[in-house]
Amino acid sequence: MSGKRLFGSKPLIYLITGGAATAENFVGKKTKILELIHAAVQTKISLIQIREKQLPARLLYELVAAAENVTRKTGVKLLVNDRADIALAAGADGVHLASRSLSADIIKRNFPKNFIVGASAHTIEEADAARRQGADFITFSPIYSSPGKGEPQGIEKLREVCEHLKPFPVIALGGVDTTNYQAVLEAGAGGFAAIRFLSDVKNLRRLSADLGRQKSK
Repeated sequence: MSGKRLFGSKPLIYLITGGAATAENFVGKKTKILELIHAAVQTKISLIQIREKQLPARLLYELVAAAENVTRKTGVKLLVNDRADIALAAGADGVHLASRSLSADIIKRNFPKNFIVGASAHTIEEADAARRQGADFITFSPIYSSPGKGEPQGIEKLREVCEHLKPFPVIALGGVDTTNYQAVLEAGAGGFAAIRFLSDVKNLRRLSADLGRQKSK
């Protein structure tokens, strides 16, 4: 799937799970994650990433397969952080690559044609490399202050990256919420991603209503 097709309906909203699931708390966290995914589907979130790095492969597969059962035939695309093998085995739509993951071109050569590949970027050079390697989109981060993510890039750096890569899709990530998501869209981002903000079902519903009102104007 090309980035252009993936971003057919702007803005693209990208929910990323929080990463707190472990083997010890799996049963409870799995339930919470699936509840969140159900809400995301109901509010027409575009894209979901299962980012549960602490889970062993067997449990990650179980979670992704259960999530895919929720998103199947809904139009919501499901990605898995780093583990393209698990994403494919569990029927997910693609993978989101971190800086230490396999490169996008390797995934594109060895996985199905429509397998979506997103990539994380923190510099314009990383963003350029992901585009050249065939990624469908990048997340650029952190835009605003976000716990444990280092110095924020700021809205002007986001604007620079979007302009440099245009029309390649850029999703803004890091500290994005109701107070500032309009600013990242105005800077040229094709959408935005969030962990904390989009993990609150009330925020999902409020955002859906807000975007719906804007489309109807």
